[in-house]
Amino acid sequence: MQQEIQYTDWNLIDYKDAWDKQKILFDKLIEQKSHFEDTQREFVQQWFIVCEHPHVYTLGKNGQANNMLIDNDFLQKINASYYHIDRGGDITYHGQGQIVGYPILDLEAFHLSLKQYIFNIEELVIRTLGEYGITAERLQGATGVWIDSDKGTARKICAIGVHASRYVTTHGFALNVNTDLRYYDYINPCGFTNKGVTSMEKELGHKVNMEEVKERLRAQFAKLITHN
Repeated sequence: MQQEIQYTDWNLIDYKDAWDKQKILFDKLIEQKSHFEDTQREFVQQWFIVCEHPHVYTLGKNGQANNMLIDNDFLQKINASYYHIDRGGDITYHGQGQIVGYPILDLEAFHLSLKQYIFNIEELVIRTLGEYGITAERLQGATGVWIDSDKGTARKICAIGVHASRYVTTHGFALNVNTDLRYYDYINPCGFTNKGVTSMEKELGHKVNMEEVKERLRAQFAKLITHN
């Protein structure tokens, strides 16, 4: 069954504003689900949203607050904000030059479990990076996308943190494209103290066209999610 997924680019948007907009779309999708039988799921509107955020740190619901290594005064000094939110995962950073993806989907409509969905999100990033000649993979026991995952030089290029309620997803992934990696120095990214972070720019040695990456992510998303 083909599902209607609306692709939307929120461009640069404050994190709290994006979170509020996600909640509105989540409520709308839940309401739509309640009005259609399983055989009518193709009429339910779903979304794949991409955006960038000003400097912000977010801590997942089960994350450890001590993985934030700076206080509020220093946050202000570096023009960053901080939120404790309802997604899975620990602490991460968002900023300009990073593509954040927020798929708001009814997983039941795609016959996907949450585990399968996260696997597919990882896969769409892995395949997109492969189009740029970057070999990336999963790291056993750690959600996200990594480079050199089995070596001492293991470094994360994409963080994934998802929330699902009544099989509807919010939050998503954050792919470092041209990200200022210095902001990771102020946290233990995703709770790790012995692994690094990287970006497409760092791996390739040059800036990468953000719009092109967004388009390639959208194409891979359509293949992996809607035609699973």
